[in-house]
Parts: sequence; C-alpha cells; structure tokens
Amino acid sequence: MLAYIARRLVAMVIMMFLISIASFVIIQLPPGDFLTTYVASQEQGSSVSIQQIEFLKQKYGLDQPFYVQYWRWISGIVFNGDFGYSFNWDKPVSELIWGQLGFTLLLSVATLLFAWAVSFPIGVYSAVKQYSIGDYIVSFIGFIGLAIPNFLLALVLMYIGFKYFGQSVGGLFSPEYRDAPFSLGKLWDLFKHLWVPIIVIGTAQTAELIRIMRANLLDELNKPYVTTARAKGMSEIRLIFKYPIRIALNPFVSTVGWVLPNLVSGAVIVSVVLNLPTVGPLLLNSLQSQDMYLAGAFILLLSVLTLVGTIVSDILLALLDPRIKLE
Repeated sequence: MLAYIARRLVAMVIMMFLISIASFVIIQLPPGDFLTTYVASQEQGSSVSIQQIEFLKQKYGLDQPFYVQYWRWISGIVFNGDFGYSFNWDKPVSELIWGQLGFTLLLSVATLLFAWAVSFPIGVYSAVKQYSIGDYIVSFIGFIGLAIPNFLLALVLMYIGFKYFGQSVGGLFSPEYRDAPFSLGKLWDLFKHLWVPIIVIGTAQTAELIRIMRANLLDELNKPYVTTARAKGMSEIRLIFKYPIRIALNPFVSTVGWVLPNLVSGAVIVSVVLNLPTVGPLLLNSLQSQDMYLAGAFILLLSVLTLVGTIVSDILLALLDPRIKLE
C-alpha cells in the first residue's frame, strides 16, 4: 500500500506540473489582461498611476515572454507560497484565498458528509424495497432534487427562513457576529446559518448519489452469489451488508474524485445568492475581470482537489474491495 501511495504521489506531482502549464495558458488566452483595463481607467481619469503599472509589469514579468512569466509564477508558488498579486483587489492572491478557504472547506466537507449520510440509507432502502411505495416516493423526491436549480432552492429557503422564522439566512453569520471576534456565540451562530447552504448545495448531490447507490445495489442483489447465500440460510440483513452493499459502494466511493472540486466550483451561483464568504464569488470575479493570477490560483487549487480526491477514492476502493489489485 505504501509503495502504491508513493507512486501515485509522484504521478500527482508530474500531473500538477502539466496542469499548471495548461492553467497558465488558459488564463492568458483572452485578448488583453487586467493591466489593459488599468490603462483604460487611467485614461478616464482614474487614480491609477503609470508608475504602479510599470512596477507591476516589471515585478511579474508581464512584458516578458510567456515562459518567463510562467516560471516567475510557478517558482513563487513552489518556493515561497506566493500565488501572485490580485490586480483587482490590490492584495496578494494568497491573502485572498486563505481568507476564504477555511469557510469553503468547512462548507464542502459538511455538504459531502450530509450527502453521504442521507443518500446511503435511502439508496439501500430504495433498492431493497424496490417498487414499494417508499421507493416511489424516494425516486420522486430524488428526481425533484435533480431538477430544481440550487440557486432557486436557495431563494425559496431564504424566503421561508425570513418570513416564517424571522432569521436572516444570507451569509454564514448574523450581522452582529459578522465582524465580531471568535467566541462560542459566534460558533453557534455559524452552525445556525450553516444548514441552509448545506441543504441547498447538497440536494442535487444527494439525489444523484441515491440513484447511484440504488442502481448499484439492485445490480448486485440479482447476482447468483446472493441467491446462493440465501439458499444456505444466511439472514437477509447479514447477507445485504456483508456482500452486496460492500461491492455496490465502489462507484459510490469513486465519486470523491469529482465531488470535492465540484462542491467548490459548482456552488458559485449559490454563494453569490446566499452571500457566502467562500472562494466561489472570488473565482467568478477573477474570471470576469481577467485577474490572471487569482484565476490561475483557483484553477490550480481545483486541480489539486481533483487529484487528491482521486487518490483518496482509489485508496478507499482498495481497502473496500479485495478484488482490486494495487499493481
């Protein structure tokens, strides 16, 4: 197992190098850059100085060839943890990212745990009780969850929370705690606001995982080894949990590779609607304004999440299913 993990980590480093090149190429594909917008605003009487523009060009090599700019960017990340400078926010990119990343990871992990905790038992029940009234109800709710856009559900929950419960559901904190220092009261206020984005972001994911679990388990329940185990007198509960569920979890676990980055990047509109202090709105803003270093850092981090999620899912699959050989 350790040799397998070591090989995957080496492959991950190589893949990250290739992804970093692709990311840097992508963020430079649109014509112009953020400094072009700076120059335009200078011509319109903005307070941006020519000296500041020249300083930024020289510091980040924006007047240099592509490979020089890339080397300055990637070497700053690897050796100094410097992701560059956000021209739009007039701050270092690392300061912007780490300021929002904590809430983003908290929300993403909580949403993932919510989706798994809800979809696993419901998916098992729906498969075991196929074509029952409960199965039809669960299937109907699952299709509704897949069909309703997350931002629409966010608006509905915001209206219900404000009208019937008198609670401000926008953001992760009440106004009185938003800029307050950390305390038990602020922590409790965070948990009171956290359930809305968890439900909103996790609804579609939960509905999808329910359908995956149901389909996988139904496929296993109809195989000969299950019939043989029943014929030998094994109890139904022990049979289901010992064999079919364990094998049906394989595709369920393998979704970790794309669930993690999807929870971050796929919740951009929801974050804007709910005014969440996550990286989603920053990502959208950086792409709209061609804030190249901020956008490149986000693309790189999403790629890292994808690779990390893939490695985690592969290790879990190897532990879960003895038929999978690490070689």
